[in-house]
Parts: sequence; C-alpha cells; structure tokens
Amino acid sequence: MIEVQSLTRDYGKTVAVEDVSFHIGNHEIVGLLGHNGAGKTTIMRMLSGYLEPTAGSITIDGVNLATNARIIQQHLGYLPENLPVYPQMIVADYLDYVATLKGIPAPQRMQAVRETLLATDLAERALDPINILSRGFRQRVGVAQAILGQPRLLILDEPTNGLDPNQTEHMRQLIRRLARQTTIILSTHIMQEVDAVCDRVLMLRNGQLALNQGLAELHHSRTLLVRTSTTAQPLESYLKRMPQVQSLESAVDEDGIMHFDITLHPNVDMDTAANNIAQCVIKAAAKLYQLQMSTRDLDSVFREVYGNGD
Repeated sequence: MIEVQSLTRDYGKTVAVEDVSFHIGNHEIVGLLGHNGAGKTTIMRMLSGYLEPTAGSITIDGVNLATNARIIQQHLGYLPENLPVYPQMIVADYLDYVATLKGIPAPQRMQAVRETLLATDLAERALDPINILSRGFRQRVGVAQAILGQPRLLILDEPTNGLDPNQTEHMRQLIRRLARQTTIILSTHIMQEVDAVCDRVLMLRNGQLALNQGLAELHHSRTLLVRTSTTAQPLESYLKRMPQVQSLESAVDEDGIMHFDITLHPNVDMDTAANNIAQCVIKAAAKLYQLQMSTRDLDSVFREVYGNGD
C-alpha cells in the first residue's frame, strides 16, 4: 500500500525528517508516535502531498506521489491537527462542499454525506452551524470530512482530541470498522489509543525512525520473572548455564526472597525455558514462589526509546 524510501525534509539548516523508510500494508492501522517536534506532522503532510520532501520517495498503491499527487489525493482522507472547517457553515452543507472538492459525482454526493453523518454519529447535528458545536462535535466533523468518499488511505492527527470517554470509544470503533477497507495512519499522544486500535507502531525521534514494530511483538517480552527462596545451593550458576539464557540479574529483598530477571535469547521457546528454570530451582533445593513472563506496555517502550528527559 505505502512504500516510503529515505524520506527527508529540511527547512534550511533545520532537518525535520531524516532518511526515514517504512512500509505499510493494506488495511493496517499504524500508530505514529513521538514527542512534539519529532517529525510526525511533517511526515503526515508529505504523505498527503501537501508538503514536498527534500529527498526520498513515497509510493502509494504503486503510484509515485511526486508525479501523481492529484490521483492519490482523490483516494485519501486527512484530518490535520487544526480542523479544516468553516465555522459559519452548517454541518451538512460543509460536508457537501467537501464532497464536491473530492470529486464525488453529484448523484452520489447526498448518499455519501448521509453515510458519513451516520458513521460519525452527526445525523442529529446535520443542520447545526459548526460554530455552535462543542469541541467534541467539531472534531467529529473533521473526521467526517476525512472519511467522505471511502478513501483508501486515511491519515488522522489526534482524532479523539476533545472527545469524552463515550465519544472516544465510538471513534475507536469507527476506526476499526474503517480499517476493513482503508489503510489508516493514526498520530496521537495517547498510548491507550494506539494499544486499542493499532496493529503496528512507528516511533520517531529527532526526525529519524527509532522503532517500527507490531504491537503484538512489541508487547512480547523475552524476560522471565522468577522468585524463589534463598538457598545455599548455586541456583544462579545453574540458571546462567542454561543455553536459553542470554543474561540474568538477581537480588534479594528484605524478606529474604530471591528475585531473578532472566532474559532469554531470541526465538527461544518460552514453555521449554520455563520448565528448565523450574528444574534448576528443584535441583538447587529451593522453593519456587513465582515464574512468569514480564510484560511490556507501550508507555515503558516509549520511555526506552526516548528516555525520561528527552
């Protein structure tokens, strides 16, 4: 669907995006993460054709964006951070206007607007002027204009900004439903948002791609947490000699319980490793209190990539 190669964008001496490459498949929902200034907005603008890269290429559905921007933009929906709405217009008229700009034929335009109003739960506000809507409803209007015409690529910048919890859940359900026929790039500062809807995450740091990983793989840990009774037998040496063990850290807490953080080599079978660890504990005549996989949440991965003070 999307092939990005060596994408770079600078503003004079300031490099906003530097040598970024990634691939996004059909119907994927990909989270784009990073601190302010990391390059997220610049990449989204380049993907939309709004901004030209200084170097590199973007290919969408086999079409080069640099030479065929108009063709790609006909099948693209974009919700920027600053909502592209005309506050004096009523919701239905505004969406009809956007549908016209997107080239939706007149006989299909009314149906397209109606479907979009229903999808975003805006039908009851269709005749309201945009300027009297709450922040949450204005955000929905922004999403509505992005999904008009059933785009093949949808770029959403902070789509749940200003929404209450119920509206946020509704938006998540909508994004999941849209992904059945649309590839979605979602930029957000909310880690729970990415966990809730995304298949993969791209993390940017100082304009460079710092992480490109599937959510399932990202959450998977190769570290086992083990708690045992203290023992005179050399349990730690037994564990270190296990072929599956890459590294091991140990400590004793104030209650005299031994704690091990055991990192396994890649592609090790976790069940086999857990069984071998349990056998080592038995061999050392110790009591096994806990043996479980350590889990990684997105917040901890974010801190690993960016550090606490960056």
